[in-house]
Amino acid sequence: MEIGNGKNYVDSVREALSQKIPDANGELLDLYTLLAFVRGSAVTLEDVHDAWSVWRSRTNPHHKSLIPFGGLAPEVQQLDQKYADAITEVAHAVQGAMPPGEASCAR
Repeated sequence: MEIGNGKNYVDSVREALSQKIPDANGELLDLYTLLAFVRGSAVTLEDVHDAWSVWRSRTNPHHKSLIPFGGLAPEVQQLDQKYADAITEVAHAVQGAMPPGEASCAR
């Protein structure tokens, strides 16, 4: 992953995630970008669900999956796996691209 190239580090991560998760809209993508920075490769399915829940509570506050992660059926919990994998992959790429001492994912 190339950092810079006329983009700030946040935009670079957001763009990388948008390529891996094309179905995530702007606001949800912003939350997943934040997860890449604050959780990095330690991101969990629960983290992804919580980020999605924050977004979904604005777009559809009565959605049936707006419950704590532990209350979801296992097959519903697994729907977050592809997003967690993308966040982890981008976080790893960012960590490898940042010069020492620069901002990195999952401090």
